[in-house]
Amino acid sequence: MQKLLFFTAILFLFSACGAKKATKIVPKVSNEEKLQDVFKIYEGIPYRFGGTNKHGFDCSGFVQKVYLEAFKIDIPRTTNQLIRTGEKVSKNHYKIGDLLFFKPTKKYYHVGIYSGNNTFIHSASSSGVTKTKLSNPYWKKYYLRARRILNVR
Repeated sequence: MQKLLFFTAILFLFSACGAKKATKIVPKVSNEEKLQDVFKIYEGIPYRFGGTNKHGFDCSGFVQKVYLEAFKIDIPRTTNQLIRTGEKVSKNHYKIGDLLFFKPTKKYYHVGIYSGNNTFIHSASSSGVTKTKLSNPYWKKYYLRARRILNVR
């Protein structure tokens, strides 16, 4: 009986040594999901000129924060810098994460992030962090151009 127990114990030890280590499968999260997750955190935060945090964002401060949190990419801080960053994107050929630029006044640009389904997320002076349709007459009128930073060739 002791021999049987001894051999069973040895067999158990050798079988345990040969066992494969379990690998953790991490599901791949799409850029759309990453963008949506960060948007949910900041939705409704008020507009604040020069703002870069949960107490208030201006448009470029919001875009910079989202890119860092959602995509782990540090991008320039101002719209004047952003409008020269990345690659040009033809109108209506947007991908999730593309930067959309508007020129509502002669002096200032406005920037948002394309979020799919003909919408973009941004920090608007009238409503704070929000999601807006590109077909909105105001934004449609002032659309200027788009740039791609994420997934550039």
